Amino acid sequence: AELGKPQRNCYTLPGFDFSYGLYIHRTDGGVPEAIGHWNTVKPRTASVQKMPRDFITMNRGALKAGYTTAHEFNLYYKAKDIRCKDDEYSRFKRSPPKVPADLTYGITARPCTPFFDLLQHKYKELWMEQQRALTAAQQTEKKKKKKVCETRTTFLRKLPLPAKDESFWHLPSLEKV
Repeated sequence: AELGKPQRNCYTLPGFDFSYGLYIHRTDGGVPEAIGHWNTVKPRTASVQKMPRDFITMNRGALKAGYTTAHEFNLYYKAKDIRCKDDEYSRFKRSPPKVPADLTYGITARPCTPFFDLLQHKYKELWMEQQRALTAAQQTEKKKKKKVCETRTTFLRKLPLPAKDESFWHLPSLEKV
């Protein structure tokens, strides 16, 4: 550290001839190479891909031939290696299903909101009408409930019990007399 000065807390930068970043010799040539050479990607040749085995067809053929054990099935698989057919030759690609021209696949879109109804506050008015109808229905229910329920006491006040004929008590032996 220099005497009488605070210690520096940063690194010294390299000179003007220093270039930052990673230099790749084959591809980095700067602007002259970019202008002079057009490095294009060469198209890949389609690699011949082996289609997967068609086990359903092979199993059916092995059963028709009379094979029943796993060993016989494996021998049949080695003898007759049947592969799945490519999609280019599929029946669906050769003759697609007949559909109407105006058919649209998928879910239909929701109808758009009518802005005229929004501007006129029509939805608010509909809601207010529903609330008024609901309160009117609740008030009629309350009026129906105001009817007093009949209890035994109120029923006996309206219709008192008939008076009993008073009969004197007699001894059972004197009843026949």
